[in-house]
Amino acid sequence: MLVISGPSGSGKTTICKRLLEDPRVRFSVSATTRAPRPGEVDGRDYRFVSREEFKAMMAAGEFIEHADVYGNMYGTLRRPMEEALARGEVYLLEIDVQGALQLKTLGEPGIYVFIAPPDFDELRRRLTARKTESPEVLERRLQKAEDEWRERTKYDHIVVNDVVDHAVEKIKRIAGLD
Repeated sequence: MLVISGPSGSGKTTICKRLLEDPRVRFSVSATTRAPRPGEVDGRDYRFVSREEFKAMMAAGEFIEHADVYGNMYGTLRRPMEEALARGEVYLLEIDVQGALQLKTLGEPGIYVFIAPPDFDELRRRLTARKTESPEVLERRLQKAEDEWRERTKYDHIVVNDVVDHAVEKIKRIAGLD
């Protein structure tokens, strides 16, 4: 299991898309209660569910981890992970820092990689360029990024995403995909 996390705007999604070009890698499609962003597809990017459905899935033990992030619920589904690992594939999880550290605390075996922005000015630029959040939400994300930055030492590896190609190559080496 390859766990990729880091602050919002660090480039996790871009890096994961590149890693998924390798046929040995399977992506964890998390469940979430948040609304889809433009271009996102249910079942490919996330499994979009209502809060009630999510709570029922929690009660049924369908998640290996779950978290409330910015008022939305996110969870990693257990069955697809078990199936991919049984086939000998690299199971790629793109989850927030809270979820990654929850998995690590539970003793879930894997390679835990923290994706860091080059600096906080660049992170602000990336989040602003998205134009998907209000100024208030943007400030909350930046504050949370600072909190998440302090957690980076709990990871097996820290990869600074200054040049996407370099970050992807470094993660491939870490995961034995080179």
